[in-house]
Amino acid sequence: MKFIHLSDLHLGKRVNEYQMLDDQAYILKKIINIIDDEVPDGVIIAGDIYDKSVPSAEAVGLFDDFLVRLAKRKLEVFIISGNHDSPERIAFGSRIMDASGIHLSPVYDGKILPFSMQDEHGTVDIYMLPFIKPAHVRMFCDEEISSYTDAINYVISNLDIKPKNRNIIVTHQFVTGASRSESEEISIGGSDNVNADVFAPFDYVALGHIHSPQNCGSDHIRYCGTPLKYSFSEAKDHKSVTVVELAEKGKVSYRTVELVPQHDLVELKGTYAELTLKSFYEGSTWQEDYTHITLTDEEDIPDVIGKLRTIYHRLMKLDYDNKRTRLNMEINSVTDVESKSPLELFSDFYKLQNNQPMTQEQFDYVKLLIEKSWEGEK
Repeated sequence: MKFIHLSDLHLGKRVNEYQMLDDQAYILKKIINIIDDEVPDGVIIAGDIYDKSVPSAEAVGLFDDFLVRLAKRKLEVFIISGNHDSPERIAFGSRIMDASGIHLSPVYDGKILPFSMQDEHGTVDIYMLPFIKPAHVRMFCDEEISSYTDAINYVISNLDIKPKNRNIIVTHQFVTGASRSESEEISIGGSDNVNADVFAPFDYVALGHIHSPQNCGSDHIRYCGTPLKYSFSEAKDHKSVTVVELAEKGKVSYRTVELVPQHDLVELKGTYAELTLKSFYEGSTWQEDYTHITLTDEEDIPDVIGKLRTIYHRLMKLDYDNKRTRLNMEINSVTDVESKSPLELFSDFYKLQNNQPMTQEQFDYVKLLIEKSWEGEK
């Protein structure tokens, strides 16, 4: 039995104030193309459908269009809510949608019933566990639940799992050992960690929450990652969908199919003169990609963002890497103000502010200005 594993669509997300809806619509069409090529039995979407618990009308419309396309293909689709979603909004209309093969996780109420599918090897049971916190579980049990691991362990230990069947759980949690990126929410002290061993009863664990595709301790515990890059910490990631295949009990394999975005996120570094040379960017997609540019010039370039955007049309972020930014000099109170001349005080201030002394040309210019100023006061 074959499944396409997706997660973390984050529909409606803005990245550095850029609206990503057009890029998200583009990548969802690419995913539909992959589904048509792979012809899976089911599609898994492991949470964070939207970027906000109250999504925009445009984001809802985009997801609605995606679901209609999936329903037309007569697939079984399993969708859970993530930490960015409202579980009540995701669950809305689930009993009606079940008839179309679109299965939405209900709000956690202390019990989870599996959805069963059949193939030549027998039964596959799919359990949908939306994002939960320990407080959600405490409402339905008398046990001491003090951590995320306790919460998930309690939920799983109370499932009626049939060991002879092939079992899949779809959930949205941070499994200990996973590598985060900047676009994810982080809990203080790693308080949201879930130990991987709680998932031992399952043949495949379809995870959402972490944005970079990766396994956690085992090939059968997997984050598929986001379909798009949502921070520059993901610039070197290769986004993909995960194709999972279950043969007879104990035989699970997966592979990835790359997703090529409409506009990539790229990081460029060099001097202003280097980055604006036609030979530097010609033949690349950088002019239309979302870019983070780091300039290494020692001097600030006037109106540099406007100038760079004439070439790099989707410049998202700009910073400098030079002597001034690399050194972390602390500006302390000056104790010898009375013994230093105005020129010496200004020179000291410039050095502290910019992490480098004035050039001789700057020194001479400031000296001339101070002399003229003092002459006017006499």
